[in-house]
Amino acid sequence: MQLILLQKVTNLGNLGDKVDVKPGYGRNFLVPQGKAVPATAANVAEFEAKRAEYETKAKSIHDDAQARLAKLEGASVTLTANASTEGKLFGSVGPRDIAEALTAAGMPVEKSEVVMGEGPLRHIGEFEVVVHLHADAETTVKVIVQPEAA
Repeated sequence: MQLILLQKVTNLGNLGDKVDVKPGYGRNFLVPQGKAVPATAANVAEFEAKRAEYETKAKSIHDDAQARLAKLEGASVTLTANASTEGKLFGSVGPRDIAEALTAAGMPVEKSEVVMGEGPLRHIGEFEVVVHLHADAETTVKVIVQPEAA
């Protein structure tokens, strides 16, 4: 399936690239999310006519992500959770908990931007969590999980 990318997509291409992807990826993810359009003759002509508009929009999104990235550099957030005496949590700390804590600390982050490759945190301690704001903007945030005072 041939598509024209309307924004930069990690591991796929940049704005305006014609890419070949599997039909399911294009039909179920790229097109519905507004990241791409089918590469028909009409869509190619429309894209070329609106190219400057798309580039301006992409630049503003990138600049916004870079500004948010600057606020998150070296950020640290502390969460408390119910834990056993051995340090194992009763439950877990997931992306939603981290995103809410960062937002409460004045650094707005969406749950979908918190990347936890190894799954939710299930022990007390210090952890490095990746925050992926844009295809070009990614940083790590220190998350400290402490036990609740009894």
